[in-house]
Amino acid sequence: MMNKQAQIEAQLSAQLQPEWLQVLDESHMHSRGRETHYKVIMVSPRFAGLSKVRRHQLVYAALGELMGQIHALAIHPYTAEEWQAEGQQAPLSPKCSGGSKHA
Repeated sequence: MMNKQAQIEAQLSAQLQPEWLQVLDESHMHSRGRETHYKVIMVSPRFAGLSKVRRHQLVYAALGELMGQIHALAIHPYTAEEWQAEGQQAPLSPKCSGGSKHA
């Protein structure tokens, strides 16, 4: 059975055919446990001409029911041109602000 990170990668690859995809499990940075916090960095021609909101909606739709198993998902969607302009680097994730207080 695939872990959640591999499931996310497989679904996004199948649904959005990215030119480049990186899925990072950032659960260790938070206090809610394992396989709960992820960061997706994706370059896809499917994002061309779409707003950030619409790009995020495409990612959510591609993940489908898997979204119900994820506490937090940081999405960094780019076109190839945008990715080049960003120096092929996504922003760093913020430090955890104490999510366990709400467990």
